[in-house]
Amino acid sequence: MAFRLLGSIHDAEDAVQSTWIKASTAEAEELRNPAAWLTTVLTRVCLDQLRMRNRRREEPLLADMVPAEALAADERYLTRENVSRALMVVLDLLTPSQRVAYVLHDLFDVPFREVAQTLDTSPGNAKKHASRARKRIEQPEPASTTAMTVDSAVVDAFLAAAAGGDIDRMVALMTDDCARVVDTALIPPDTPTLVTGARTVAEETKLFADRIRASTSMLVNGRAMHVIAPGGHILAVIDITTRDGRIARIDVTRASMHSELVLPSAMS
Repeated sequence: MAFRLLGSIHDAEDAVQSTWIKASTAEAEELRNPAAWLTTVLTRVCLDQLRMRNRRREEPLLADMVPAEALAADERYLTRENVSRALMVVLDLLTPSQRVAYVLHDLFDVPFREVAQTLDTSPGNAKKHASRARKRIEQPEPASTTAMTVDSAVVDAFLAAAAGGDIDRMVALMTDDCARVVDTALIPPDTPTLVTGARTVAEETKLFADRIRASTSMLVNGRAMHVIAPGGHILAVIDITTRDGRIARIDVTRASMHSELVLPSAMS
């Protein structure tokens, strides 16, 4: 619960420790229902942390702002506990109250009456927070269309090959003139932002196999894309365009360039 509320295993462990300290000094009367008491206190500790984060920054915490050791710990937890990477990305975009209401009620079946007590609000307001979070998380893809089409099967096959470092397979899935364009903020100095040619693109893509393994499918501004989010912390967005059933262009941009990220309907 603490990890889903905070999105950081380090912060979650701190929150649990603080909760146990509070429990050790609590009166027996307060602990008549230990599970409910611990849930309420833990959530309030997490809520305080979320609110402090919001005061410190306006944008979600990007992966390159997280210490490498903490990022690795979060990634291990995601894998071990089979936590949805895409869900963690979207949870980080919610307000503290929305995140708490959604996690407690929708993920852990905590009644809205208890959620309201934790948030120091009414059950009606707690329901509104959860509803807003749900709409943010489960928003359907808009009906508008785009000239660029994406063949999901080809894209998935390409990313699987990229994650495994299979250059020949990547080349077979790309057009001969495939181009990769990347934001300068995401690559080392003196690295070209534009690379063309299937084999050249494949060889360069192999260098970032670990990042691609930490990607997940999401709707970004109403378009199916893949989000790189090690440890559940968003880093970049991969937008792949196909032509005649092959990969024709790969755009890699900073997450901050995109205003809306939601779960695909299949994951909501």
